[in-house]
Amino acid sequence: MLVVIVPIALLFLVALVRRIPLIGGDIRAALLIAGVAAALIGGVGPGEFALGVVDGVDKLAWVMALSLFGAIYAESQVRLGTMTAVLDTLRSLFGNSPKGLIAAIFITLTLAGSLLGDAIAAATVIGFLVITALAELKVKPEQIAMMIMVGASIGSIMPPIAQAVFLSASLVGTDPGPVVLIAYITVTIALVLAILESFRFVKGRTLPPELRPSEPLGTMLGRTWPVFGPLAVLIAIVILNSGFGLNVFTAVPGLGGLVATLETVPVVKGLVHVVVLAIIVSTLVTLCYPRARRQAGSIVATGLGNVRQTLLIQLCAGFMVGMFYASGAVDQVSAAAEGLDSQAVAFGGFIGLAVLGMLTGSQTTAQTVVIPFAAPILLASAADPVNVALGASHIASGAQNLPPVGLTAFVVCGLVGATLKTKVDPVKTMLLALPNSLYFMLVGLVFWLL
Repeated sequence: MLVVIVPIALLFLVALVRRIPLIGGDIRAALLIAGVAAALIGGVGPGEFALGVVDGVDKLAWVMALSLFGAIYAESQVRLGTMTAVLDTLRSLFGNSPKGLIAAIFITLTLAGSLLGDAIAAATVIGFLVITALAELKVKPEQIAMMIMVGASIGSIMPPIAQAVFLSASLVGTDPGPVVLIAYITVTIALVLAILESFRFVKGRTLPPELRPSEPLGTMLGRTWPVFGPLAVLIAIVILNSGFGLNVFTAVPGLGGLVATLETVPVVKGLVHVVVLAIIVSTLVTLCYPRARRQAGSIVATGLGNVRQTLLIQLCAGFMVGMFYASGAVDQVSAAAEGLDSQAVAFGGFIGLAVLGMLTGSQTTAQTVVIPFAAPILLASAADPVNVALGASHIASGAQNLPPVGLTAFVVCGLVGATLKTKVDPVKTMLLALPNSLYFMLVGLVFWLL
């Protein structure tokens, strides 16, 4: 079992001990070192090493493609003005009450997180639009940070992009479609609960005059409706696929054959997933607008910059996963766990995801380390692959915002603090977000115990 114990120990050591020169606290270095250690201890030869790298990256190909093209698409919507139009429309729809403003902000953050697939990027994109307005309502800085963090985090697991869901489905080896359909329900419930829970931060029945919508809803929609075109295209393609089982890309003569061929090519197949293709098409539609077309280069550069770190982490995670499989580490754990009660495995995996997510602040790292070992055992006990994938994504997503190392909380608190010129406590922010974190973790555990 050294092939399991040593790499995991090294991963924790490098990821958590920041005093190690050059690599301390760098999750990318931790993942790479863990993968190399597994390969060396497992006696992986050059040929197996190369195949392992391809296999590991292939398992995360969907997720990486979603992050890459989702970030470019989301940036294009920001430049086009879609995100601002969404926020203004929702504010007008929910009226002139502080609670209506809270609901509008949460829904906008969730939409941004869904398009980006990344909580930190969504919080950064939308945070600037809402911090001052919330401060004028006398909402405390930590409460503002909590709402931005929770809204963006909920968005990061909300379909259609749902990075955490696609990652878990890839690691489990199951079709993400059914997982995504259930996630629509569980994540929407989380959004409603977060909105209701945040109502306590605001008082009064009317907004200050300067925060009220400047024009009626009908007038606003009449002025802004063109910018919703690309978003409507994305939604239509996704709904046709998930709701009616129609993949518009495979249905097109000629294109369907090309997609089918590319789906057999390792790594490349991540580019032809229906959601990825829908995002690419929606981005191309966006570039038909002169305002976006003039900024095409900047849109791509900024979008890539927003997810550069995320993509590097995913690439390193793919390497480590590939080495875990190539070295036989996954097989050893599965063999050692034969005969264990499925509930014991579920609780053990739950604790592993919770602890690793809490200590690294990353659902990607938590899932990448735990799921390759836990999933085969859960599946061997006749667990439904859909439930295994859904549970993993929810547990890890909830754990990443637990104290003390919620990366999103630190970024958001810095953003709020800089805007309001005050100190914002990230630990207090994470504690305020605890109900949301626990909801996701408990929902995930329930699906693992079904």
